Amino acid sequence: MTTDPKHTGDLRFSDLNLDKRLLDAITAIGFEFCTPIQAETLPWTLACEDLIGQAQTGTGKTAAFLITAIQSLLETPIPESDRFASEPRVLALAPTRELAMQIAKDAEQLCQHTGHNVVTVVGGMNYDKQRDQLQNEIVDILVATPGRLIDFLGSQDVFLDQIDILILDEADRMLDMGFIPDVKRIIRKCTPKDERQTLLFSATFNQDVLNLASMWTGNAEFVEIEPEQKTAERVEQTVYLVGDDEKLPVLVNFLKRPEVEKALVFANRRDQCRDLEEDLRNQGVKVALMSGEIAQNKRLKTLDQFKKGSIQVLVATDVAGRGIHVNGVTHVFNYNLPDSAEDYVHRIGRTGRAGKHGVAISFAGEDDSFSLPAIETYISQKLKTSVPDEELMVAMDNPPITRKRGRRPQGGQGGRGGQGGRNQRQRRN
Repeated sequence: MTTDPKHTGDLRFSDLNLDKRLLDAITAIGFEFCTPIQAETLPWTLACEDLIGQAQTGTGKTAAFLITAIQSLLETPIPESDRFASEPRVLALAPTRELAMQIAKDAEQLCQHTGHNVVTVVGGMNYDKQRDQLQNEIVDILVATPGRLIDFLGSQDVFLDQIDILILDEADRMLDMGFIPDVKRIIRKCTPKDERQTLLFSATFNQDVLNLASMWTGNAEFVEIEPEQKTAERVEQTVYLVGDDEKLPVLVNFLKRPEVEKALVFANRRDQCRDLEEDLRNQGVKVALMSGEIAQNKRLKTLDQFKKGSIQVLVATDVAGRGIHVNGVTHVFNYNLPDSAEDYVHRIGRTGRAGKHGVAISFAGEDDSFSLPAIETYISQKLKTSVPDEELMVAMDNPPITRKRGRRPQGGQGGRGGQGGRNQRQRRN
C-alpha cells in the first residue's frame, strides 16, 4: 500500500474513531492522512452505508474498503464458539489473481494487531491448500477471484450466507473479462443486500456497470474522485512512427541503453507476448513473460527476480500488467497501442511512481496508429510523435526468428480444481 503524499487531504485516520488495534496497524504502515478517496468514502462506509466509488488504481481505495471491513469486524465480534469454518464474514471479489493477492497482503498488514484471519482463493495456485483453509479455519476476510470461488461454492467448501460486507473491486474490469455471470451466481449465494453492506469500486462507470451497481447495492452513496491528471506528469511520453517490421529492432536497441534499468513491454494479445518474449531472449535480453497462462507460483518468482534486477524486462498483457506493482520501473514500452485508451493510462502508470521520473515509449505501426486520436482525447493532451534515431534502427545482433503461422499449443489456464468430498460445516475445536 503506497500513498502519494501529494494526494493527501486534511483528514487524519486518528480523526475517524477507529479501534486502537487497527489504528496502530495503519500508523505502522506509515499512513497518517487520508487520500481523497479515503476521506470521501470512510465517513460513509464506517457508518455502514453502501457505497459506489469511482477511483483509479493507486488512489488508496483498497485501504479504504479494508479499513471499513476490519473496523466492522472489531465492532461486532462473534464469539468463537458460535463461528463455523467455511463461513467468511467479509468477501472481497477481484478480477485478477494479482489484484486479489495484493488486497490480501494489504489486509494482513492491517490485521497485524487484530487477530483476524485472511484467506485468499484464486486460480492457478494450490487448490488443496485453499480448500483445507476453507474447511478447517475460521475465515474472517475471504479475498477471491470469481472462477475459483465458484469451484468452492460448487463443492460446498465455502458458504456465503453469513457475509456482513461484500466488496467488489474493479467492477469494470470484471465486466470486460466476462466474469459477470459468475459474479451474479456468487452474489445470489450471499446474504441478501438489505442484510449486508456492499462496497463497489470501479475505475470507469458505463451504463452496464451502473445497472449492476444498482442491482447489488441499496441506497448507495456515489463518490467520484477524478484523477488530478489522467497520466502522470512525471512520465515522458513519446510515440515512434514505425513499420511493423521495425518495431523489434527499435525495441532491442533501446533496451541496450544504460538508463533502461527495469522495463515493462506491453502487447495486446497473449500470442504476441509469447513471440516477443522469445524474440527478445533470442537477442540476449534478460526477459520473462507475464500473462494469465503462466502458473501463479512462477509469476511470483518472476516478479521477485524483476524487483531484484536479475530480469531486466517483463513482457505482459494488460490483465497481467494490472497486477505488477514494482517501484523503480524506468521504462514502459507499448509494442502495440492498446485498443482501450484507459489501458494506455494503466500501462504507463507502471512507471514514474513514488516520485521518480519515468519514460513511456509507444510504437505506432500500420495496424495500431488509428488508436492514437482516442488516447489523446482521453488523456487531454497531444502525444509527441517522432521517427526513431538512426542508432535505434541498426541491425540486431542475431537474425530475427522466422515463424510459420499454424496452430499454437493451447495455453493452460489450469482447470477448475477437483471436487472436494464431504462438507458438513464444522465447528473449530
